[in-house]
Amino acid sequence: MSDSQDVKGPQLSLLEEDQMVTVKGQTFPPTSRFSSVSGCLGYRLTLLILQMLSFIILTVLLVAVLNQGSQLLGSQNQSEQELYQELTQLKSAVDRLCRPCPWDWTYFQEDCYFFSKSKRNWENSIKACLEMGAQLVVIETDEEQSFLQQTLKNKGQTWIGLSDLNEEATWRWVNGLPLSQGFKQYWNKGEPNNVGEEDCVEFIGDGWNDAKCNNANLWICKKPSSTCSSSSLTKKP
Repeated sequence: MSDSQDVKGPQLSLLEEDQMVTVKGQTFPPTSRFSSVSGCLGYRLTLLILQMLSFIILTVLLVAVLNQGSQLLGSQNQSEQELYQELTQLKSAVDRLCRPCPWDWTYFQEDCYFFSKSKRNWENSIKACLEMGAQLVVIETDEEQSFLQQTLKNKGQTWIGLSDLNEEATWRWVNGLPLSQGFKQYWNKGEPNNVGEEDCVEFIGDGWNDAKCNNANLWICKKPSSTCSSSSLTKKP
């Protein structure tokens, strides 16, 4: 037995002895467990950082997209407002233009004529014209009769403002004036014949025909044209 007994610790295997670490003369047990733990923590930390970076990037992209969309929407709204203002100004300028007749009316010899595309009975045709500030057409000249003949050619039956509703065989215009003798030449052959209480007059072909007032026909309105003054002609929008 030696003078001093060595205190021996637990016996290490050959593999563990190979993995012993010596620092400044001191020998330490193997660090494989600590390395494994630190490596796992480092991986998780890296993954967390990457996730945070991804979230930040997505947030920045979303903010950029929303900002750009807001700018585009604002630009579109501004463009629509500018277009509306331009259209309003254009409409005002057009309304101030001097024209003898409204749109969709036809000008002839100081008067304006509206030729309907819909059909009504005679009474409702009168009402429609009144609503437009006009009256069912009263034919006053041979030139006007010729103008209507050309315009209504092949258009079918069309009401004019002539009837004998107040007194049979006494034809009067809607303005109260009687039918003059010279205009009786415009009746079609064999007309008026008063077949079946025909009291209202329609324009058909080249002349007139008495017909039932409840028939649905086209109709013509007539009113005086507007006079353009010098101030309206020179007025700027």
